[in-house]
Amino acid sequence: MASSLLARPEKAAGKSEFRSQKLKPENQDESELLTVPDGWKEPAFSKEDNPRGLLEESSFATLFPKYREAYLKECWPLVQKALNEHHVNATLDLIEGSMTVCTTKKTFDPYIIIRARDLIRLLARSVSYEQAVRILQDDVACDIIKIGSLVRNKERFVKRRQRLIGPKGSTLKVRKVVLDTMKNIHPIYNIKSLMIKRELAKDSELRSQSWERFLPQFKHKNVNKRKEPKKKTVKKEYTPFPPPQPESQIDKELASGEYFLKANQKKRQKMEAIKAKQAEAVSKRQEERNKAFIPPKEKPVAKPKKASTETKIDVASIKEKVKKAKNKKLGALTAEEIALKMEADEKKRKKK
Repeated sequence: MASSLLARPEKAAGKSEFRSQKLKPENQDESELLTVPDGWKEPAFSKEDNPRGLLEESSFATLFPKYREAYLKECWPLVQKALNEHHVNATLDLIEGSMTVCTTKKTFDPYIIIRARDLIRLLARSVSYEQAVRILQDDVACDIIKIGSLVRNKERFVKRRQRLIGPKGSTLKVRKVVLDTMKNIHPIYNIKSLMIKRELAKDSELRSQSWERFLPQFKHKNVNKRKEPKKKTVKKEYTPFPPPQPESQIDKELASGEYFLKANQKKRQKMEAIKAKQAEAVSKRQEERNKAFIPPKEKPVAKPKKASTETKIDVASIKEKVKKAKNKKLGALTAEEIALKMEADEKKRKKK
């Protein structure tokens, strides 16, 4: 696994050159150099790796919606405690509705500010503290996918987003699956291929081989029916004859006999027609004005019904029941019941 570089300076044509020779141990397979050994983990970044700390202070801020204010108030001491372990300060501004994280002089990890930024972003996007604080670990990463602008139609967007939401509001955590779902590719296809890849990764012989022959290939089928237009145009029956020519103004006058009238008579007819229209309009207006003076129809006064004798309350019987209830004790027997019980017990003894 280990290899060393040997550099030797040489001069050629007045220029200095450095040639490197890679020393490779004998009988070593190249595939072993490309694979990570099982159980290997990257060592954690400690203060010894950066004893002098950071030169400048860096900070990030993000806004949060108002409905998250109550939850952030409760969990904010836990957020500060988790970030103080990495020497990062966190402030919550309820007036502006923002969260801010910044490094300090004791901060030694240069990448911890990026993880702190992701932490407050997740908290602002309705992720619980227990899940969001895992981003501070070295082997955990997050990806925020904005899917609001991927689909124009709102109904399609809601249906495709529903495919990603699992039990108890949990969502899928693979970016390719999310983006393909928004492109109308069902997540079950990608989940099947991921399950097959997980099983193939366990086999050490198949690590360096191509997995395309094992993965399923799904063909896209467009099942959507062709949408019919809202306005359907009905074609008229074909006729070889042209449509009849529309009547001209002279033809209409000839049919009504107006063509043969004199100019004075025509004027008189027009004035009479205008006066008739005016009279109709005046009568309509007068009717609408008179509607306000017409009194509304009064509803008939309903006579009060006499109380039936059957529904009358018997006060005397209620008083007797109350007196009997007072004489009785809760859970205790009456005097008559006790006497009957005593007689029954004596009869049983005599029989024995």
